[in-house]
Amino acid sequence: MSVNKQIKPTEGELEILQVLWDKGSATVRDVHEHLNTYKESGYTTTLKLMQIMFEKGLVKRDDSSKTHIYKANISREKTQQQMVGKMVDSLFGGSASQLVMQALGGGQTSKEELEEIQKLINDLKKQ
Repeated sequence: MSVNKQIKPTEGELEILQVLWDKGSATVRDVHEHLNTYKESGYTTTLKLMQIMFEKGLVKRDDSSKTHIYKANISREKTQQQMVGKMVDSLFGGSASQLVMQALGGGQTSKEELEEIQKLINDLKKQ
């Protein structure tokens, strides 16, 4: 099943994708148990959401055994780019600098993160 480049995952789908990105692959039960550590939801809700995600092409499913194994069918990086791009356009009028200033303005950024950001800025200036 091919991935439609325009599909933007919902909040619940993003939570499931985070689990799959971190684990590589997982059963519905694995995903459900992980999600239940910070958010209470029913097993059948997780199952239904993962079935919908399969139909949308967001996840792949290996159904060669009794227990289906799911894997993300979209990359974390591509999804981040899509979501940030949409946010920059819709919330910040297309201004990436406004997004960065808002993100860094909260004072929660570590020295290491700031150094990494500075290195990225320096690398971008060289291009």
